[in-house]
Amino acid sequence: MKSTPTIAIIGLGYVGLPLAVAFAKKYRVIGFDINKKRVAELQQGKDYTLEVEDEALQEALNASENGLKVSSDAAALTSASVYIVTVPTPTNKHNQPVLTPLEKASETIGKVLKKGDVVIYESTVYPGVTEDICVPILAQFSGLSFNEDFFAGYSPERINPGDKEHTVTKILKVTSGSTPEAAKYVDDLYASVITAGTHLAPSIKVAEAAKVIENSQRDINIAFVNELSKIFRLLQIDTQAVLEAAGTKWNFLKFSPGLVGGHCIGVDPYYLAQKAMEEGYNPEIILAGRRMNDGMGSYVAHEVVKLMIQKECKVKGGNVLVLGITFKENCPDIRNSKVIDVVNELEKYNLNVDIHDPWANEEEVQHEFGKNLITKESALVNEYDAIILAVAHKAFKALDVKALSASNSVIFDVKAFLDQSIIDGRL
Repeated sequence: MKSTPTIAIIGLGYVGLPLAVAFAKKYRVIGFDINKKRVAELQQGKDYTLEVEDEALQEALNASENGLKVSSDAAALTSASVYIVTVPTPTNKHNQPVLTPLEKASETIGKVLKKGDVVIYESTVYPGVTEDICVPILAQFSGLSFNEDFFAGYSPERINPGDKEHTVTKILKVTSGSTPEAAKYVDDLYASVITAGTHLAPSIKVAEAAKVIENSQRDINIAFVNELSKIFRLLQIDTQAVLEAAGTKWNFLKFSPGLVGGHCIGVDPYYLAQKAMEEGYNPEIILAGRRMNDGMGSYVAHEVVKLMIQKECKVKGGNVLVLGITFKENCPDIRNSKVIDVVNELEKYNLNVDIHDPWANEEEVQHEFGKNLITKESALVNEYDAIILAVAHKAFKALDVKALSASNSVIFDVKAFLDQSIIDGRL
């Protein structure tokens, strides 16, 4: 294991690019991605995910010593001695883990792997994936022996898209390795750039499990307050007021109801559930939380339609404006956004739905969801029969929602973001 390695980052998305730029300050870094369009954009010093400032990216690319080089050619990886895998780990339409990107990345690395090299995985997985699935692929394609010729590690990503305060170097990093020596090597490597510090887990499986339960815990807590929201709406009690009152106790955990999407909280629990079921255990609480949260999109749509009927708004052929399509506020990431569930359910009532989001990309929304996106406020010309605030973008604070409404329209606030005096309902 080289004391001054060249580091290859496999996958240059929301996780890989910030990590590559951070390491490039101290090491020579090769950034690799199979998406040629993404690589071309990065070579121009532009990051559409907005996770890395263009100035910081350009500084890394133009560094005279160390620095970052990006490529879509796997041949560029041959000079690396440490490989860090940051590819997506999504689920399919049946909510089953999709490990194909991880397997393909392992194949690519295996073809260039050399004696003494270290492969570190950051992608979220269930316990056992690194050593039981990825390592055999590395060994097969390299012809090398695990823990003799090459070594492995796991250090789960903790990127929070859109968060400019908790950036990659400011979040404590869990590390692990396949041998005590490899574990120390991996920990020292991350400690050299992570200012928040590191936590060395006793094994790769412990590190994998720690990551997957972080988001499962959040998912279950949000599911609980989502269920509370349903109960309190039936009792005609303001959920937000209840949570504010309960939150005055020192040990009350503060979570808010809402749509649970994205590439982490809405996905990771299924990875843990899948592994549990493979071992013969049915994870009741985890899957109950998932069912609750996955159903919130249609629930919001039904609540809005009920309010429209009560106010005698036009439903069939009526016009609805949905504010926000990204999975969270103030970032362009639409992966696994549950706002689309609201839109699809509203369209079943023959409502015409406009989607307005100043952060999202029109082409990406069309490709992912098959929906047209309105990015500019000036294009909102209709008097809407209903308006749903789905994502709490800061830009929506300045939007005159009332001016876009018909005389007897419904305004529903999913995020408890709007002035309470103008809304007809909220979670």
